[in-house]
Amino acid sequence: MTMEDKDEGHKTKCFHGLRVIDFSTTIAGPHCARMLADMGAEVIKVETAEGETMRTRPPVRSGCSTTFGQLNVGKKSLVLDLKSADAIEIIRRLVATADILVENFRPGVMRRLKLDYGSLRELNPKLIYCSISGYGQTGPSAELAAYAPVIHAASGYDMAHLAYQPGRSRPDYCGIYHADVLTGVYAFGAISAALYRRHDTKRGQHIDVSMLESMLSLTLNELQWSQFPVKQTQRPMFGPLATADGYVMLAVASEKTFLGLIKAIGHPEWVADPRFLKYADRREHWGDLMDGVESWSKTLTTETCLAELNAAGVPCSAYRTVAEALRDPQLVHRGALTEVEDGGGTFKVLNLPFRMSEATVSAGKRISTLGEHTVALLKEAGLSQHEIAAFSGKPLLAELG
Repeated sequence: MTMEDKDEGHKTKCFHGLRVIDFSTTIAGPHCARMLADMGAEVIKVETAEGETMRTRPPVRSGCSTTFGQLNVGKKSLVLDLKSADAIEIIRRLVATADILVENFRPGVMRRLKLDYGSLRELNPKLIYCSISGYGQTGPSAELAAYAPVIHAASGYDMAHLAYQPGRSRPDYCGIYHADVLTGVYAFGAISAALYRRHDTKRGQHIDVSMLESMLSLTLNELQWSQFPVKQTQRPMFGPLATADGYVMLAVASEKTFLGLIKAIGHPEWVADPRFLKYADRREHWGDLMDGVESWSKTLTTETCLAELNAAGVPCSAYRTVAEALRDPQLVHRGALTEVEDGGGTFKVLNLPFRMSEATVSAGKRISTLGEHTVALLKEAGLSQHEIAAFSGKPLLAELG
C-alpha cells in the first residue's frame, strides 16, 4: 500500500466544485486545463466539429489518440460552432456559471467572437480568464503565430543549449516541447493565485501568460551572463562521463559532493590541490577535474560506477530512455502513472508530480468522445429538446484562425 492509499476516505480534491471552460488547443492550454481537472475542477473542453487537432496525433488506436488523451483526460467535450450567434449565446450562458476560462488563440480572436475578458466580466465579475499566447496579449509581437519550437528559438534557449555542446554550431532539432508544458504550468499557478485572491475581492481577473517569458525563466544563468559576462569553464560542468560500457551523468554542486567525489575516485589529496581548493578554483580548472574523474569512470561499468558514486553521496544517473525511466520502482512506489480509458482501450498517463496530505491528486479515468457532453450542456443552457435537435443538426464548429 502506498502512502496515498492511506486515509483516502476523508480527502477531496482541492478544486472540487469549480467549473472551467477550456477553449485551448494543442499542448500549453490543454496541459493547464488538465491540471485543473486533476485537482477536481469540472473542465468543459470546447471543440471543433472535426475535433481538436491533437485528436489525430499518433499513437492512434481505433481512431483514438493517446497523446490527446494524456492532455485531456477527465474533461467534458462540448462541440459548438463559435461562428454561430446561437453558439456564442450558449457559451455566454455557460460562462455565467463558470469560475475559470482558459484560451490560447492568437490575441484578438476571442475579442472578435465577443468572448474576450472585457465582454465576459460584465456577465460574470468572478470569472478568472486566462489567456496563453506566444508573446503576450499586447506589444509589437503579440499577433505573431507561435508554437513551442519557435519560442525555443526566439527566447535564446536553443542557442544557450548549443553553447554547452563543444565543437558544434548548428542548433538542435526540436521534438520535446518545453515551452508548452512550462507555460501551462505557469498558467496553472497564476490561476491558483487568482482563485486565492478572489476569496478576498470576490472578483475575477484577466491573466496574460507569455510563452516567450516562460521560456526565458529557464535560462537563469544566461539571463545574468548576458548582462554581466563571466568566464566559462574549460568543459561544460554537466555532461556525460564515459564508463567502460556507456555514460553517466553526475552533478558536483556543493563542497559535500566534491569531497564525496574525490574520495570515491581515489584522489582524496585533491582537497588540498590549489586547482580545486574552492568553487571558483574548480570552475577555472573544471576540465582538469572532469578529465581526472573520467580516467576513473572509464575503468568501471556504468552499474559499478553509479554504485560507488551513490555510496559517496554524489548525485548521479545513467542515461535512460523514457521507457526505462517509466519502469523505475520509485515511480511505481509513488503511483506516478495511472491507467485511463478511451475508445481504443486503456493506456497510462502521468499523474501530477506532487502529492498532498489532505487532498486527492489524480487524473480522471477516461477521455471523452468528441461532443459527448454537448446535449447535456445545451440542456443546462436552457435549450428545449426541439431546439437541441435543431441546433445539433447544424455544422457545429468551424476552424478558428
